[in-house]
Amino acid sequence: MTQAHVVYAHPDPASFTREVLDAFLGGLSSYTLSDLYGSGFQPVLSAAEYARTASSPVPADVAAEHAMLDAADVWAFIYPVWWADCPAILKGWFDRVWTAGWAYKPGWGRVARRAVVLCTAGHPIAELERSGVHQAMRTTMLTDRIGARASSSGFVVLDGSILAGSDPSGWAVLKEAHLRQAAGLARSL
Repeated sequence: MTQAHVVYAHPDPASFTREVLDAFLGGLSSYTLSDLYGSGFQPVLSAAEYARTASSPVPADVAAEHAMLDAADVWAFIYPVWWADCPAILKGWFDRVWTAGWAYKPGWGRVARRAVVLCTAGHPIAELERSGVHQAMRTTMLTDRIGARASSSGFVVLDGSILAGSDPSGWAVLKEAHLRQAAGLARSL
């Protein structure tokens, strides 16, 4: 059985991103969840954390994240696209959790079987590609943040939520397809 660890970043429990999370979780057989806003995760890297060596202990909340990641075969990141990137709380999660000795040398050795990124976006993918935002987001998440920390990785943008205001019926159809895609992706892991 595949064990997944899901890192979720959205402050609104009624958001489309939350619906994506719920659909994705519904397709998993076994998972742990880090709901960054829901848990009140502290995203600011302190001076002491920055100065620690690879052999020094990490704060308890970071150690808990490491334990969930270590126990998982698959890592999933679910968040909205804000200003061509993830929410600041998720960036801070990477700053604090991707520690020396755990996520990079010296001492690094943990590699997940797979990492997946599911992000929601208002603009259509075609617009994100035209502007260069899609490639920038993909490169940042898959090459820099995940990189060799997973044997394989994927990046999925569930786009078009901007239609909710201008074409509610079109958005309803697209939204349902996105939710099926999220659940199907989870089942395929």
